[in-house]
Amino acid sequence: MKRNPTYCGSRALRALVWFAAASTVAILLVMILDLTIKGLPYVKGSLFAWTYTSENVSLVPAAVNTLVMTLVALLVAVPAGVFAAVYLVEYAKRGSRFVNAVRLAAETLAGIPSIVYGLFGAIFFVRHLGCGKSLLAGSLTLAVMILPLILRTSEEALQSVPDIYREGSFGLGAGRVRTVFRIVLPAAAPGLFAGVLLGIGRIVGESAALVFTSGTVAQVVTSLLDSGRTLSVHLYAISGEGLYIGETYATSLVLLLFVIALNALAGFIQRRFVRKI
Repeated sequence: MKRNPTYCGSRALRALVWFAAASTVAILLVMILDLTIKGLPYVKGSLFAWTYTSENVSLVPAAVNTLVMTLVALLVAVPAGVFAAVYLVEYAKRGSRFVNAVRLAAETLAGIPSIVYGLFGAIFFVRHLGCGKSLLAGSLTLAVMILPLILRTSEEALQSVPDIYREGSFGLGAGRVRTVFRIVLPAAAPGLFAGVLLGIGRIVGESAALVFTSGTVAQVVTSLLDSGRTLSVHLYAISGEGLYIGETYATSLVLLLFVIALNALAGFIQRRFVRKI
């Protein structure tokens, strides 16, 4: 009995999907296991001292700076990206040249290497605007970097909302603004949160652009105009010195756990938010 080619093709496709998923999980587990074996013996109390010295190689200042920079960059990029996507989907004429041009520009900017954003930030934010090498300059550079990503994911999320939702809202007498904020945005919330998660991942893992904009000073910033390093820049700095190999693995392990914790927190907030709406 001959099997249906469609059936065989779907079985093969399912096997490929399972293989890709298993490979992704396996790579993550191997990475975590390798970092745990090499870095866990060096995870000591001195590594979490509030003040950085050449003896303790503390990562706390970098972790605090990472949190502050993530919040500032998201406060700038998320409203701009989401509202730009709202305009493109809800107000601009669909398929117009303007929409296509913005979409092409966003996709092009999303593929530009981060070092180019670092040079742009160094010229525009650091020198032209006079921010100097500071957390503010680094945050604004990261906001510009993740803005195309937020815009495109938000646009896709808004486009996935069925038009019948909008038509039903209009039929009940609601205006466009109320429809957008009460119907469309809540329905697109999972996709919007996915874009935010991707933005957080890129912010936390970025180092090349921040070397030119926020600097490498190992201290907890007291002002947005102070220079400070993030965890990824801290990892780059101590690994380049070649004197703290064990601490480098320990910092990598903490950075990985830090990213997992941020993603878990964002996922928890997403589930609670979607459940309420």
